Order: sequence, then structure tokens, then C-alpha cells
Amino acid sequence: MKFEIGEQESKRAKIPHEIFLTNLVGNHILWFIASLGLVRSYWQPLALVPLVSILLLGFTLWRARRAKEIDPWYVMCHWQICAARSRIFIMMLSLLSFISFLGWVGYTYFGMKQVAVMAMIGGAGVLPVMVTVLVLILMESDALHQAALQKLPDRMIERYPNPDIQILEE
Repeated sequence: MKFEIGEQESKRAKIPHEIFLTNLVGNHILWFIASLGLVRSYWQPLALVPLVSILLLGFTLWRARRAKEIDPWYVMCHWQICAARSRIFIMMLSLLSFISFLGWVGYTYFGMKQVAVMAMIGGAGVLPVMVTVLVLILMESDALHQAALQKLPDRMIERYPNPDIQILEE
């Protein structure tokens, strides 16, 4: 649905999506690939990827909780959209960490070959995360566009109703 929202409010609604896209594209794709080239000489740039991601995801979740109290309804709804997608991304990263842990246990204590461990981590851990990153980039790009067009998905209106808002288009 499209709402009668001011330009300033529309700009503020785009901020959570820009933060999340910066994390996905800038940090998890561009910076990760660039730092892989340096990892034999310097491990520190690669270590920044999870650190920056944790900071940005944590900020997004914190700010989404705070948005319920301080932001206008439209801006708050966009923070909630972004927070829900951040939780999905955190779950996928947790899955990758758990599978990596299982790989380490298998290699260290059960004598699994290194190739088998890498195949397990790559196929069951990294691949789902990569697909999730791609899907989340597409979804967040669309949400950023919708914020600019002053639109919200119907499920957000059902979850956070606002009887005072002026609906322009259903």
C-alpha cells in the first residue's frame, strides 16, 4: 500500500535498508573478497568482516527496538522489516558457525579428511549463506525502493496497524 508520507520521513525509512545492504554487499561480498587476497600476509582485514557484521547487525536490532518508541509509524515499520531480515541473516551465520564447528570436531577428534571437512563446510554451510545473501540483497533493494515510493507490504500494516495514516493507493 502507498501512504501519504513526507519526503523527510521517506528518507529516514531508507536508512535501515541502506545499513543492511552496506553490510551484505560492502562487507560480506566486497571487503571479504578483497581481504581473502591478503589473508596469507595479513589476517586482520579478514577478521574485520565478522566484527563489522556483528556491529551492524547488533545496531540494526537495537535501533529497531528503539524505533518502536521514538520514530514515526512509517519509519518504525521499515526498521522492523530490516530487523526481521537481520535475524534471518544471523540464523544463517549461526548455522555456518555450527557446521564449521562440527567440521573442526570431525577433523580433530574423529579423523575426517580435510577434503571431506571442507566439502561439508562448503556445501552445508557456505552455500546456504551465499544463497541467503543473494536473496536478502534482492529483498532489501526492493524494500529500499518501496521506502522511496512511500509503500509498505500488507503484512506490516496487519502487524503494526495505524488508523491515522492516509492511504493513497491499495
